[in-house]
Amino acid sequence: LRFMIIRKTDRATEAGIIPAPSLFEAMGNYMEEMGKAGVLLAGDGLKASSAGKRVEFTRGKPIVTDGPFTETKELIAGYVIIDVPSIEQAVDWAKKWPAADSDGGVRLEIRPFFEADDFGEAVTAEERAKVKRMRSDLAGKNH
Repeated sequence: LRFMIIRKTDRATEAGIIPAPSLFEAMGNYMEEMGKAGVLLAGDGLKASSAGKRVEFTRGKPIVTDGPFTETKELIAGYVIIDVPSIEQAVDWAKKWPAADSDGGVRLEIRPFFEADDFGEAVTAEERAKVKRMRSDLAGKNH
């Protein structure tokens, strides 16, 4: 099962403060540990919302708003995507998040991805095969 561990923003990430080298090392070790365990699929940090844009639709028409966005408590500063057998194991990996991040005051959220089986018969065998091919193609591009 695939899970996303979402690292929520805080004042430092929204201010664009570059982390200390020790945090880069700790995060690198954490990612390396997940890679060696064979559970890591992807992971990256995101720039502050001031560098982003939001696209919202009203009656089908897009409205683009420049960042920064005010509701920082709901924003994402980074993510890790892992593939583990259960949400309990995803929690175990989240518990290993480097304590050096934000002086130990990090907020993480764990969310499962939808899988084709979650939709039952609504997803045809043909669509399942297409998704499998697409994921395989993407995995090949990432290596």
